[in-house]
Amino acid sequence: MKACDVAIIGAGPYGLSIAAHLKAAGVDFRVFGKPMDMWISHMPKGMHLKSEGFASSLFDPGGSFPLEAYCRQHGLPYRRIGSPVPLDVFSAYGLEFQRRFVPELEQEFVERVRREGTGFSITLGNGEVFYAQRVVVAVGLTHYAYLPEELACLPAKFVSHSYKHGELDGLKDKEVGILGAGASALDLAALLHQAGARVQVIARGSSIRFHDPPKTLTPSLMARIRRPFTGIGPGWKLWMCANLPLVFRLMPENFRIDKVHRVLGPAPCWFTKEQVVGKVKFQLDSTVTGGKVEGNRVNLHIKDGSGHNTVLEFDHVIAATGYRTDVRRLAFLDAGVLSKLALVEASPALSANFESSVPNLFFVGVSAANTFGPLLRFAYGAGFAAPRLSAHLRRTAGRSLGQLRGVRTVSAESKTTEPITH
Repeated sequence: MKACDVAIIGAGPYGLSIAAHLKAAGVDFRVFGKPMDMWISHMPKGMHLKSEGFASSLFDPGGSFPLEAYCRQHGLPYRRIGSPVPLDVFSAYGLEFQRRFVPELEQEFVERVRREGTGFSITLGNGEVFYAQRVVVAVGLTHYAYLPEELACLPAKFVSHSYKHGELDGLKDKEVGILGAGASALDLAALLHQAGARVQVIARGSSIRFHDPPKTLTPSLMARIRRPFTGIGPGWKLWMCANLPLVFRLMPENFRIDKVHRVLGPAPCWFTKEQVVGKVKFQLDSTVTGGKVEGNRVNLHIKDGSGHNTVLEFDHVIAATGYRTDVRRLAFLDAGVLSKLALVEASPALSANFESSVPNLFFVGVSAANTFGPLLRFAYGAGFAAPRLSAHLRRTAGRSLGQLRGVRTVSAESKTTEPITH
């Protein structure tokens, strides 16, 4: 059975940035996943990122290849602030980053991670089983899509999560209901309207809160002092979230959970407003109480703020209802591993170096947000996670490799005891 020091599960901004740092540090690793899959396969083509240009990069150790460099090399328009980044540009940039810095990426599915001695036995979708002394879980949002229970029992032909809609061609002539008031909901509404669908947005709030556009592209020194601009937004509150994640980790648990839920809540970006206002229908101050398929249509049962009940008919309903982190939904983690995880709400409790209560098992990205704060919900947070985690893994690599060389395992084929070697 083959072995490596570090196995990285996930090939989005966090997984690729960490792999690039480990490679530069000379740490033995393997990394698995489809590169930039969330952006390429699970976000609607034609949308734009909410993050500004300067905050939409992956992170190599020398900082030599930000999005700005990619756009310059390919003759693409770029601004640090005020010019929305097209999804296809960001996706292509991420793929180029992977080719340059992580060419050893293995586009294989990790089927099982099981505790084995001080490390882990990992089974891939192609049948390979290997040993890793340490594992980094960098799966992003891919396992956490939330579908309200009122709709979860309805057939996928009629109700789906926004995660399923990288392509919109199948809905362009349909009557579509979209649940939600965040960026996913309004981006889908705009793009479906442009494609010819008849769209209605249903939201619990009495209004849609769009983000404000940047007031100026070159703020004065005094303006920057009064309201500093960060990779996750402007203001001192967000500055602290973006720059002090280690301090955030020391805050009381209830405080951290509250801030992760409330800071930077769902809201569409400023440039979406003109694409939907006056062009799609809105059913606001309304809650979905149930749904039923009749004939070839789906009926949504709605209760408005005054308690009035009504039924809306659609060809299809998209639940742009966000994501809820719950590591118990990571099906590749063995039950024995999951049972040993200490949790903060449904997220792993982590050390200052991203290590969970299961030794040698690390989590980054949105799975780490309840520990380090809202910064970890965004790709921009990889700029904090990648250098910090990779430095820790490099410092402890000697001890890890010593343990790795001493491991003995039973061959799945021969049932005999064999040493694991590189």
